[in-house]
Amino acid sequence: MIKDILQQLAPLDEKIAALRGDPADENMTDITNHAAELAELSAQEDALLSGCGALTAEDRVFLARHPERPHIDEIVDALFTDFFEQCGDRQCKEDAAILGGVALFHGQPVTVIGHRKGSTLEENLRCNFGMPGPEGYRKALRLMKQAEKFDRPIITFIDTPGAYPGKDAEERGQGEAIARNLMEMSGLTVPVIAVVTGEGSSGGALALGVANRILMLENAVYSVLSPEGFASILWKDSSRSGEACEIMKLTAQDLYKDGIVEEIIPEPVGGAQRAHGVLFGNLDEALRRQLRSLDRMNGRQLAEQRYQKFRQIGEMRKA
Repeated sequence: MIKDILQQLAPLDEKIAALRGDPADENMTDITNHAAELAELSAQEDALLSGCGALTAEDRVFLARHPERPHIDEIVDALFTDFFEQCGDRQCKEDAAILGGVALFHGQPVTVIGHRKGSTLEENLRCNFGMPGPEGYRKALRLMKQAEKFDRPIITFIDTPGAYPGKDAEERGQGEAIARNLMEMSGLTVPVIAVVTGEGSSGGALALGVANRILMLENAVYSVLSPEGFASILWKDSSRSGEACEIMKLTAQDLYKDGIVEEIIPEPVGGAQRAHGVLFGNLDEALRRQLRSLDRMNGRQLAEQRYQKFRQIGEMRKA
């Protein structure tokens, strides 16, 4: 399994980093002195990474949930400029689990919205581990309608285990907030691109996913619920989650085959967490290509294409 491979890679990565020292240091003497050892360690890494070629669905779920996978904050910093965050739903409060604002993408004004999990325990707690409440989805909708008013494309980044299922969220209209997003997004007259960057589960993911184009990172997953939840419901045994991963057809490869996803964005071997810069380059190129395509369509065509896309997703397919 990929988990075992990454565990074996961890000490090699540490040794290589220690031998290379500070990359900002202009003194290359240490690297030269350790060239042979670095070459040997790199060869060991390559040998281990060669085992990552045939990943199972369970492996991809593990990578989709990896804590060092790029988060929305890092993606915004890497791909966009002049990002101006906008907060609050204008009804109740601010929800840190949704990050949204206006930015420039290669000079073009866009609205960026995404699930935010946080990178430290303190951030995880503040962002409720990427599980938004109704305020988060209402904030997202407010930004989407603003984008439509000013004719800005919308780019969403999906990475959530699902919307927050707590009693207080339900009391404040969690179900209604998600349903309204689905309805309103389906009729937007600006381009909408959704990118599943990690795990996309349940209506909490779909509330940002009614898009003209759905892209997925190579090791991301997108499903109606978690494999653990699936196994618990179907077999009353969450330990069979690995089996559930295969049955659910939740990987980018499965969804691309079924026509639900338009493009799979390649990740570095071993997962996106191993080389953020490489991933950001691939993601930037994909977004530019998809935006160029959607910019040729007018508002009516964009709404109609989005509607037809999701009507087709809902059709029963013959075996």
